Amino acid sequence: MAAPAAEEKKPSKLEQLRARYGWLDHLVRAGARYTERHGDHYAAAITFFSVLSLVPLLMIGFAVAGYVLFFNPALLDELRNAITENVPPGLNEMITGVVDEAIAQRGAVGLVGLLGALYSGIGWMSNLREALSEQWAQAPDAPALPKRLLFDLLALGGLGLALVGSFAITGVASTFAEGVLALVGLADQGWARVLLGVLGFLLGLAANWLIFLWVIARLPRQHATLRSAAKAALFGAVGFEVLKRIMTIYLTTVTASPSGAVFGSFLGLLVFVFFASRFVLFVTAWAATARENEQEEPVPVPEPPVLHSEVVVRSGPTGRTALGLLGAGLLTGLVTCRLRPRHHRDRSAGA
Repeated sequence: MAAPAAEEKKPSKLEQLRARYGWLDHLVRAGARYTERHGDHYAAAITFFSVLSLVPLLMIGFAVAGYVLFFNPALLDELRNAITENVPPGLNEMITGVVDEAIAQRGAVGLVGLLGALYSGIGWMSNLREALSEQWAQAPDAPALPKRLLFDLLALGGLGLALVGSFAITGVASTFAEGVLALVGLADQGWARVLLGVLGFLLGLAANWLIFLWVIARLPRQHATLRSAAKAALFGAVGFEVLKRIMTIYLTTVTASPSGAVFGSFLGLLVFVFFASRFVLFVTAWAATARENEQEEPVPVPEPPVLHSEVVVRSGPTGRTALGLLGAGLLTGLVTCRLRPRHHRDRSAGA
């Protein structure tokens, strides 16, 4: 009987690999945390608000374009001439009318777009912060609504500044590097161009690392330490670059067909935002399940026992008592029957 018991207690292959490789064990724990904390549901909510934000952002873009064209008549004339030359007859007047209407309504379009972008942006940030807090297993103790909206608005502005700053640093550094190569006469050298590409890739990684560090450590309701989020941010920066390469290939493949040319860009955007949201939440779960951040789940305290006094009142004897009384009655009857004939015989003899 000992051999089957030993076979049952033998660890599985996955458990053996987890015990051997720490990174695999960490990956499995992160996946379990992501699943238990409803990562896919939060990623879907983030994707919805991300797509919802596109319409007001496009309205703001149209309003900005309207202001640019209004204050630059020469550019407006060039745009009208390009429409007339490249659009079939009949459509040029309609498109020109749309452009004129956009310029005339630039203020209203910009205001509505700004309000819509503010609403959808706060909703996006609120869902993102709740999702990140859930992956950190933080208690859902969000502040009151006005305070929460203010915090979400500030967090949205901080994330926007971080995105703009990181990409600006990347662009300025790349432009500066190209200027340096041209200054020293190495702009046409192949190896110099390769080094410039490697530099651009490293700068992109650095920008992604800063963004992931901000998202993982500062966006949850309760801030995490930067030290604990640094490794996870590096993992996120490298993985996000890989994800961007894969999605570029995917979009190129989808938009190759005629139907994909119409809907491929929108569907590709949906897929990219959804997978990017899932990846951000998984990286956060990876940071939360690190050994220095893991916390034991609180054991629920059992409720105190409640003692109830129970009094049973019966109107008659129980079944066992009734059976005993019946047996006693039968025994008494039998004894009486055996004694009565003997007594009768004794009286006859006396007579």
